[in-house]
Amino acid sequence: MNEHDLLSIKEFSELTGIRQTTLRHYDDIKLFQPVKRGENGYRYYSAPQAVAINFIHVMSSLNIPLKTIGEIQTNRTPERILDLLHKQELSLNQELYRLHQAYSIIHTYREMISEGLLANEHSISRQWVEATPIELGKTNDFTSGLFYDSFFHFIKKLSQQNVDIACPVGGYYQDFHSFMHEPGQPTRYFSLTTGGTSEKAAGEYLFGYARGYYGQIGDLPKRMQDYAEAHTLLFVGPVYELYLHDEISMTEPDQYLIQASVPIQAYR
Repeated sequence: MNEHDLLSIKEFSELTGIRQTTLRHYDDIKLFQPVKRGENGYRYYSAPQAVAINFIHVMSSLNIPLKTIGEIQTNRTPERILDLLHKQELSLNQELYRLHQAYSIIHTYREMISEGLLANEHSISRQWVEATPIELGKTNDFTSGLFYDSFFHFIKKLSQQNVDIACPVGGYYQDFHSFMHEPGQPTRYFSLTTGGTSEKAAGEYLFGYARGYYGQIGDLPKRMQDYAEAHTLLFVGPVYELYLHDEISMTEPDQYLIQASVPIQAYR
């Protein structure tokens, strides 16, 4: 075969859209080799090879490993390719789920951190809240006296339920009385996950902020109660405690930013 009837690696690259470095790599690992090497060592390809390489190009674009492509390309059949594509589809579905979870967690943390930067931590305010999906844990048991026992039990349960433990976790107090008189001992924990089986109900909430490490909420319950009394408001649901700024965004634990919110309604 005359070299004048062949394509240089540059020409073959332009024809197929596959980079020259990739073609050299394919040659080195014997996945796809040129039909001829010139005396000068240059690689030369035939026009029909532009069709042949499409198999490798399509398979690699589907994230199928080159090793797998090499193993199947010489004995491929419709049945084998169908099986390979089915397995790769399952793998990509898992990856899409992982990416969706990562995106959701990034979005949640961005919202929390941004909200914390804008919050007036010394004020108490009323805000309307849209329904938010959460994964609510079982009732906590603090009888051991160890705060972290219940927390780690909750995290373990999340993992068993295939809930990403990277999702932000907060404290759920069954009522305001528990929040005020048992600070640092939430009735349950909750995870902010889009696939949660429970939800933080929509409605008007009273919001308050404080700074401190986990369980150190200072006079926040008192300030929220004083505001409610001054504005003739009733607490009508659980308290949600969330750390907008925690170890994810801060290095000083005593400066973590706590947000507490509780549904309210006016006296009738």
